[in-house]
Amino acid sequence: MIYVTSDLHGCSPETLEALLKKANFTKQDFLYVLGDVVDRGEDGVKLLLWLTQQTNVQLILGNHESMLLSCLFLFDEVNEQSLLDLTMDKLKRLEHWKRNGGDPTISGLERLLRLSPDLFDGIIDYLYDAPLYEEITVNGRDFVLVHSGLNHFKPEKALEDYDAKDLIWCRPTLTDAYYPNKLTIFGHTPAMFLTPDSPNRAVKTDTWICVDTGVACGGTPMLLRLDDLEEFYL
Repeated sequence: MIYVTSDLHGCSPETLEALLKKANFTKQDFLYVLGDVVDRGEDGVKLLLWLTQQTNVQLILGNHESMLLSCLFLFDEVNEQSLLDLTMDKLKRLEHWKRNGGDPTISGLERLLRLSPDLFDGIIDYLYDAPLYEEITVNGRDFVLVHSGLNHFKPEKALEDYDAKDLIWCRPTLTDAYYPNKLTIFGHTPAMFLTPDSPNRAVKTDTWICVDTGVACGGTPMLLRLDDLEEFYL
């Protein structure tokens, strides 16, 4: 069975494991996490460490992981020269990340770097290896898995030709339509912003499904099983 989830935003590994248990997830199954593991919540670094240890889980890069990677200068050895090298561009990137809930992740990474530089490096390597999208087929149905949707969408446009920002910062509306012959699964935009009358539940249209159930806003995480499109919630 193939499952997807998204926008866990610092929930604990134990919470995700409880959700997987509810869906009877086994080592023979596979999970795609559609980005935004970190930030806002307190356990993003713990969850990243958990992900690096799983053989049947794939992270797809989200905008919050991208902000993390753009601010790695924070974790360089601090000296007079490094402080002088904090250019306006770097300061803007850091302010943007902090404004979007990066403080718990920054604290967690600083602590991990002190305790285990090897684990810190392993997380960074893992994030650099994370793809921006995946195309898969499950039970004869084609899926596109991406963090935020497809900005500037054109059906004839190859996925590799999209700019990274189009894949991790897109804000679809209910009237947006994607491929007629394959289902696009994404997160990034909490369901409550798309369908205020049905918050914290996946949002489905004919061509896409949003699986961001607003964990960062008090919602509970969910799994979508692609084999039959069944939804699982804590």
